[in-house]
Amino acid sequence: MLRVLIADDQALMRDGLQTILQLEDDIEVIATAENGEEACRLAAAHDPDLVLMDIRMPVMNGIEAVKKLRAESPRTKVLVLTTFDEDEYIIEALAGGAVGFLLKDIPTDKLLQAIRDAARGELMLPSPIAAKLAARLAAPASAAARTRNRAADLKFTNREMSIIALMVEGRTNRDIAQQLFMSEGTVKNYISAIYDKIGTNDRTQAVIWLKEMAVV
Repeated sequence: MLRVLIADDQALMRDGLQTILQLEDDIEVIATAENGEEACRLAAAHDPDLVLMDIRMPVMNGIEAVKKLRAESPRTKVLVLTTFDEDEYIIEALAGGAVGFLLKDIPTDKLLQAIRDAARGELMLPSPIAAKLAARLAAPASAAARTRNRAADLKFTNREMSIIALMVEGRTNRDIAQQLFMSEGTVKNYISAIYDKIGTNDRTQAVIWLKEMAVV
């Protein structure tokens, strides 16, 4: 029996997934959670084989929860649930220990197969996400080198540094806005300014660069 924990802040999504999975003879939903912190606590208590993890959740988002689960429940595999506009978190989640991604509009039969495959340790990436990941990994090294050469000349404001610190933690714009008591639109404007200074408009590349340069 494959024991699954579902983590999603939307009750409709949690209930829908639970209904689908419970119809299968070889899958048991042992718990549901509405944020990453609760998912980690329940995983420690129930030792699931696999966690279906949403990304955008309050209290603790999916990226942070993936990292925490890898450290505290290494046997449990994590399959991230995402929408297409969240694919900037691919590298961060995979580096944190996720075994793959599922798009939330995936057909039921493919969802079930993906869960079974992921539980065996197979990497799960829908083709649109895999294509974007490949494109990013294939970015010219010379562009990255030119960016690094500019590092010493870059100056960030105190507010930008606060936002950068949260970006490299994997926080979403909404999380950053809530933590810094700003509007989400203001956060986006600051991040655009940070992108301009770095020379990219790709969040994953920006976060990787900021980490490599030890900006924070």
